[in-house]
Amino acid sequence: MGNSREIIVKAVVAKGRKHTNSKHTIRPNTTPSNILGCWIINHAYKAEKVGNTVEVDGHFDINCWYSCNDNTKTDVATERVQYKDKIKLKYKDDNSIADREVVCKVLQQPNTIEATISPNSNRIVVTAEREFLVELIGETKVWVQLGEEDFDDDDWDLDLDDEEFEELNPDFLVNTEEE
Repeated sequence: MGNSREIIVKAVVAKGRKHTNSKHTIRPNTTPSNILGCWIINHAYKAEKVGNTVEVDGHFDINCWYSCNDNTKTDVATERVQYKDKIKLKYKDDNSIADREVVCKVLQQPNTIEATISPNSNRIVVTAEREFLVELIGETKVWVQLGEEDFDDDDWDLDLDDEEFEELNPDFLVNTEEE
């Protein structure tokens, strides 16, 4: 068999990253006077490899708290947003055997950057951001050179030698006995 082996291992064979800013229009029940707050909740997604990209299909809910009736009442407008992000992959290993497993990590959960009342005053425009990192796990070959000698942990000389003892400071220990 010689002194080398080819080993098949699982490894990250491709990666991709994408930051997205998107605008969404919310139609409140009444005409808004002021935006009091806007937050994003209930984020869910799934990732799937499609060609040389990974598609992340997901959704989240935008809740916008606003005042209405000339700032005399408040209300909350809620809208579910669907999205599909296509993330390009950069391959490190063009010779991978199989690449079927996708790992998708959220680097930035969807959150509100800005919420404003539209110019015609009957809608709310929300700017949101999100960011994903995807990794493609595949099988690849690793070539390993075997040594001619057997490896032995005892070959590591980890004992203290005389020079290291000479460098010790004898005054380092403090007298703990009470006088």
